Amino acid sequence: MIYLRPATMEELPLIMQIFTEAKALLKADGSSQWQSGSPNEDTFKADIAANEGYVLIVDGQVGGYLALKAGTDPNYLVIREGSWHLQEDYLAIHRVMISSQFRGKKLASYLFSDLLSLAYAQNKFYLRIDTHPKNNRMQHLIKKAGFDYCGLIEISGDPDPNRYAYDLKLGGR
Repeated sequence: MIYLRPATMEELPLIMQIFTEAKALLKADGSSQWQSGSPNEDTFKADIAANEGYVLIVDGQVGGYLALKAGTDPNYLVIREGSWHLQEDYLAIHRVMISSQFRGKKLASYLFSDLLSLAYAQNKFYLRIDTHPKNNRMQHLIKKAGFDYCGLIEISGDPDPNRYAYDLKLGGR
């Protein structure tokens, strides 16, 4: 059985293990994303405390993580070489990662499907996400999930700040 549910503080060590694996994979792929100290354990604690952190459960085990954040993301206020398709309330998707134990099993597709259902259930029909230009895996997953490329944003405080930005308007409303 595979499903998405809110993360708990008790799962933080597992989430941090998945983060360490994902960070190493990004580095091996030549991406500087997540290599400069952000996110960190405090980031994940804040996600969970705000009920914005979610775990992908795979046969009873934590197999992935993401943050689904409401409100204005300051990094999304300025977009270059394009524009957001809509100017309305959105959920921002951050820190998408899958455990190395489950990598290659197409679980990211489940994760995206579940998060879209979760957003819809929360009456949130517009989503935004970003990723590093060298994170080809995530770019593929984002496009596969139906997101459209919008332009470039910058992550404040990151030494390699450029990110590709995408958005998606859920249908039916």
